[in-house]
Amino acid sequence: MIVQDVLAGKGRSVVTISPNASISELVAALAEHGIGALVVSTDGTRIDGIVSERDIARAMHKHGAAVLHMHVSEMMTSDVQTCRPGDRISDIARIMTERRFRHLPVVDGDALVGIVSIGDVVKKRIDELETESGHLMDYLTSP
Repeated sequence: MIVQDVLAGKGRSVVTISPNASISELVAALAEHGIGALVVSTDGTRIDGIVSERDIARAMHKHGAAVLHMHVSEMMTSDVQTCRPGDRISDIARIMTERRFRHLPVVDGDALVGIVSIGDVVKKRIDELETESGHLMDYLTSP
């Protein structure tokens, strides 16, 4: 199973935000879309950074309510770990677990083509295990 399989099921749509947007705009976008992270991009295809709910929580702890007037560029992670459509789900699950990421942008060349969350990975893995289990049950119960 590869990342492309996840994208085929969930789609390639990625919500992005400008590095110049305020944290208030960021919070509104996260709530509006019901997601936990946004890719930061000036053009929608090149990745400038990523910012998550965890980043907001850490900044709130450090700066208090003043964080709402900061810009996304002041809080985002600039060194973004990415994956490719052909990467194996087991490999990215390991990366996400070891490095404590919940979201990995998917790139093809230098272009942003999707995003995969830990929830997407878990769902795909459960689907895969259920399919394997069904095949084994069929094999064991067939004459």
